Amino acid sequence: MPKLGKSTYIKSYYSATATTVEDLPMLRGELEADVCIIGAGYTGLSSALHLAEQGLSVTILEAEKVGWGASGRNGGHVGTGQRVDQQTLEKKYGLDVAKQLWNFGLQAASLVEELIKKHQIDCDLKQGILHVAAKSADADYMKQSTENLKNNYAYEQVQFIEKAEIDNMLGTNKYFAAQLDNGSMHLHPLNYALGLAKAAKKSGVQICENSRVTSYTNEKTGTGNIVIIQTASGRVSAKNMVLACNGYLGKLEPKVAGKIMPINNFVLATEPLKEELARSLIRDDVAVQDSLFVINYWRLSADNRLIFGGGENYTKRFPNDIKAFVRKYMLNIYPQLESTKIDYAWGGTLAITMNRMPHFGQLADNIYYAQGYSGHGVPTTTFAGKLIAEAICGNPERFNTVANLPSPSFPGGTLLRWPGLVAGMLYHSMLDKL
Repeated sequence: MPKLGKSTYIKSYYSATATTVEDLPMLRGELEADVCIIGAGYTGLSSALHLAEQGLSVTILEAEKVGWGASGRNGGHVGTGQRVDQQTLEKKYGLDVAKQLWNFGLQAASLVEELIKKHQIDCDLKQGILHVAAKSADADYMKQSTENLKNNYAYEQVQFIEKAEIDNMLGTNKYFAAQLDNGSMHLHPLNYALGLAKAAKKSGVQICENSRVTSYTNEKTGTGNIVIIQTASGRVSAKNMVLACNGYLGKLEPKVAGKIMPINNFVLATEPLKEELARSLIRDDVAVQDSLFVINYWRLSADNRLIFGGGENYTKRFPNDIKAFVRKYMLNIYPQLESTKIDYAWGGTLAITMNRMPHFGQLADNIYYAQGYSGHGVPTTTFAGKLIAEAICGNPERFNTVANLPSPSFPGGTLLRWPGLVAGMLYHSMLDKL
């Protein structure tokens, strides 16, 4: 078996600046565990860490390497709330449920910060996300949202910013207003995942890389059900199993595959910028994301590179030239970067749901899943892991609150979801351009 190392990650700014990378063993032979988790992204790592802290034996099976998927490739934004705004949640579920979901969002962001501090994870954590209005109507909505959060949720870490101040904060005149959330954060996502893995291993979790799960069965025994999880080179027998695959679920579990749609998003990293230029782009070193349906998002890295995400596609293939694909979105906002060198560009796969809310649930008393984070993944996945651990340990109340939310399937299931999604995305993309 050839030695596997850092080169197995895709080439990105994150993999080039990754810390504590290890080559973890492939599963060989048979293992037993209280819990087997499929996937070593944030959901799986957080589940494992919290379960191990409760004294359970845990094995993670990862098809590639820790944080290889979206957990190691995303924009690094750690937002409060949910992917869906509070006004919409109030209309869909009522004020009481909306407040509960808001509190979950606050707890999720706090959990990320708590884990980073507790386990001394070096991941360039910074404070603040600025949501900018790409259309004049969005400015009015942001103002209402800010007042709603302050008046109905007692949230004082948010403020509405007028256009003149936005022009000074971002060095562009593209936006009409903004909402600054000082309770949100941003970080180096792969180093955060690697830090969670290190903490999980220290707590006794066994992580097997290059161990793609090919099938599983839930078998009855005299003392209860046992899940048998099979890979090409071994198998795990576990009392409980967690599906933490998200956009990489594939055909492993058809019963929940129709609830999510894998999509691809793309990111670039410029060369390091001089301090004066970096501060002219983002004066206060916050992360930024706009209000378009297919959003642009950006922030500065620890070494003053602009990390910019823009554009997505809905096929199994990435663009041939990702640098050029994303660069046009960046230059639309910052034409002054025309001559700036792009050092890295990469893509990743995430999973969205029809209603953009996460999809939690159980396939059996001893099989749990969480997926469909819809671009709000860093805090929500971390929190999902904790809620899964609570449920397995006999405290399912918070997990069930999310699991009980309606989660519609994509029309036509996995066969027809793609053309329907593309048609919808093209429609919203046209509205963005208008």
